[in-house]
Amino acid sequence: MPHKIGFVVVSSSGHEDGFSARELMIHAPTVSGWRSPRFCQFPQEIVLQMVERCRIRKLQLLAHQYMIPSKVEFYISESLPEYFVPYQAERFRRLGRVLSFSYVSLCDNEKTGCRARELKSVYVDAVGQFLKLTFHENHLNKYNIYNQVALVAVNIIGDPADFGDESNITSREKLIDHYLGHNTEDPALEGTCTGKSDYISPLDDLAFDMYQDPEVAQIIRKLDERKREAVQKERYDYAKKLKQAIADLQKVGERLGRYEVEKRCAVEKEDYDRAKEKQQQMERFRSQVYEQLRLHSLVDAELVRRPPDLPLQPLAHSGSPRHQQPALSRPREDRAPESLRAEPFLQEKPPAHPLGPPQPATADQAPPAADPHFRTHLQAVPYDERPLPATRKQPAAALEPEKSDWDSSEAPRGAATGEPEPLTEKALREASAAVDVLGEALVAGAYSKTWSYREDALLALCKQLMQMPAGAPKEELKNVLRASIFLVRRAVRDLVTPVFQASLKLLKMIITQYIPKHKLSKLETAHCVERTVPVLLTRTGDSSARLRVIASNFIQEMALFKEVRSLQIIPPYLVQPLKANSSAHLAMSQMDLLARLLRDLGTGNTGFTVDNVMKFSVSALEHRVYEVRETAVRIILDMYKQHRAFILEYLPPDDNTTRKNVLYKTIFDGFAKIDGRPTDADTKAQKKAATEEAEKRKKEEIKALQGQLAALSEIQAGVQEATAGPALEADSQDTEGGKAAARPAPEVPAAHYLDNLCIFCGERSESFTEEGLDLHYWKQCLMLTRCTCCRQVVEISSLTEHLLTECDKKDGFGKCYRCNEAVLKEELPRHIKAKDCNPAKPEKLANRCPLCHENFSPGEEAWKAHLMGPAGCTMNLRKTHVLHKAPAPPPGKGPATTKSGTSASKVGSKIPTPKGLSKSSGRTYTKR
Repeated sequence: MPHKIGFVVVSSSGHEDGFSARELMIHAPTVSGWRSPRFCQFPQEIVLQMVERCRIRKLQLLAHQYMIPSKVEFYISESLPEYFVPYQAERFRRLGRVLSFSYVSLCDNEKTGCRARELKSVYVDAVGQFLKLTFHENHLNKYNIYNQVALVAVNIIGDPADFGDESNITSREKLIDHYLGHNTEDPALEGTCTGKSDYISPLDDLAFDMYQDPEVAQIIRKLDERKREAVQKERYDYAKKLKQAIADLQKVGERLGRYEVEKRCAVEKEDYDRAKEKQQQMERFRSQVYEQLRLHSLVDAELVRRPPDLPLQPLAHSGSPRHQQPALSRPREDRAPESLRAEPFLQEKPPAHPLGPPQPATADQAPPAADPHFRTHLQAVPYDERPLPATRKQPAAALEPEKSDWDSSEAPRGAATGEPEPLTEKALREASAAVDVLGEALVAGAYSKTWSYREDALLALCKQLMQMPAGAPKEELKNVLRASIFLVRRAVRDLVTPVFQASLKLLKMIITQYIPKHKLSKLETAHCVERTVPVLLTRTGDSSARLRVIASNFIQEMALFKEVRSLQIIPPYLVQPLKANSSAHLAMSQMDLLARLLRDLGTGNTGFTVDNVMKFSVSALEHRVYEVRETAVRIILDMYKQHRAFILEYLPPDDNTTRKNVLYKTIFDGFAKIDGRPTDADTKAQKKAATEEAEKRKKEEIKALQGQLAALSEIQAGVQEATAGPALEADSQDTEGGKAAARPAPEVPAAHYLDNLCIFCGERSESFTEEGLDLHYWKQCLMLTRCTCCRQVVEISSLTEHLLTECDKKDGFGKCYRCNEAVLKEELPRHIKAKDCNPAKPEKLANRCPLCHENFSPGEEAWKAHLMGPAGCTMNLRKTHVLHKAPAPPPGKGPATTKSGTSASKVGSKIPTPKGLSKSSGRTYTKR
């Protein structure tokens, strides 16, 4: 009879972090399955290897609610090449070539608003051991923003294939049935499971496992086996009661599965009170149902004995669509019914011996329907009609289901005093490979509910591995190593500290002693690290501070092992982006580990690169936990000490907008301290000191100017008396009147005095007419220069500002943060990296010459002394053009002054602007 076929994932084209194809090996309400990488190339492929060569009868796919492929193709093969490449299809044959279909198409789910999941069942008839699924382009919808495809679960139903001629399978079965006296073509047997060789049990359907609590599903399968045995023995009353018990248990399992999802969602939201409430609700409900099963002897006592509370593990949810409650899209009987009937499991006690005839129930044994507590409890629990959402496990548990230290679907059948209890059936199935290699006694100790037995088993295994002879066969050594790592991986999750420490001791011995001693390949070391590091990283977020420290220290120690360091395996785990909903302890431990290992390993051929470390650190600046953000800042500063200019590429520009963020302000101030530059606080202090000094000088100048103003007033009074008579006479003789008489008298001598005067350098010449001044500005003035880009005449003191803000080619220039000068953008990275430029000082403390790149005294008069004086700027090429002219005024006295000492540049607000002259200095010159 066809049944569910176990499989393992051999390879896949790729997957998104946390959604490995290995999740497809688990069928439970809380799995999320496989998800392709974001913006992947199509087609995507997954290759499955079945536990044995089999004849596939039925394939089932449970699609995602919105990451839906347009079609899926199936390929089958008898074997794989020794070095299998996922895209190598030579040994696969497409099922569509021999069957009635070439591919399976999936609905785009628009009618349900992308809220339901589609269960697709395909009946096939093919023999092989390897199955390849090929996924084509996805259906487009508003939720699938990364163009991904996903598969929640896959189910294979079939039966073992005959290793002989496939065409003879049916004839051999008929021949055997003929000699046994069976006739499968008997009409009386039509419709029964024994009369139809292709009958598939509903319990092997994918919908059953995806909606059932795993523990209850195990009990249902055992009851179904007993029901089939009862039918074969013609015990129909007992079979009928088992059928009713199975139907009621299916509703119980669906409810427990929903409770488990709600509990895990509460844990993910860190609502531990609700999680505890759900856990207790599950235990109460489970214990009452199991009590009824034991009361009516439906199952053995050990089958329904519950272990202690299981440790909770967080589940990850991302994106609003995943919070929707997905449902299977087709109307079916596998959707949970409206309520759980409180009908009796059993009205007649089954026989004590399975081969004996059925016995009537005794008078003192009432059916469960008469139990008011049982009926009331089942009817009082509210029922949610919505199907179960699919949540996912941690990436660390991609290969095996998560288990606690005491996880067991069955209680022990009994054990001798002082020895660990025998393995349960579930444990035997799970650890069958380890039992074959290490023996049942040692594995039973590792699975014991007594922590001392678990610790002793690990220490005994450690001693056994150390004593293995060096000449043992390689294949045997590899099998022992993999079985040991299986137990280590399980023990790393142990909540008891001595057991956890024993697992770390065993792991360290395997990597540093066992593998080098027997000269095993690096692949075995990589296997040990890849199987244990994800679980160890999970333990760094443990609620126990002691266990967190132990796990973090061991990961750091393991990363420094010479056998592990060269493989560069651990660093990529530490630069995986932090999930917003991850626990605070886990995020802080990951950041601390990254900081410590960066100091130990650096970024040269270690798995750490500037790119992955900086992308991770910058994203960590947005984390909700302060300690995580603080550590990210420390990592960025440490990276800047080593790589300087490369780090700036991953950060926003250093401007006032960015510095409003306290973290970025701290980072850029840290950069300044590393470079030896003043920080913002230092600059503000220097500006404050300069301002105070300038105010002091201003007060002194005001006192000196007051005396000068008094003398100027006397001179102006004398000039007015001398010019008042002729001016009035001229006005009276003027026939047009008005305008000339209205002109103020004091402006006449000032305007007359500023004729033939250069207001920039203070030089006076009879040739300085309007055209002569233009020529002087264009070629001779020592305070001016021509821009090499736009050919415009600008003041040398404002040349940098002109290039950055006014020049026609200003987009081609950038500002160096060190010297504050304009540099071509293509040269700016090299300029910054070379550090050859002279750092600029604050404006209040010094001027900066853009020609010779030197700092000198502040103030306008200092510009004249620097640009025109003999000991000033050596790069001012116009000095050679004015040697035949009058020397410049001495420093301090400014440009040419009037008799009263008034500066011409101060009175020059009426001088016309020469053609082509830049106004970047801030002065405005208008024609009088």
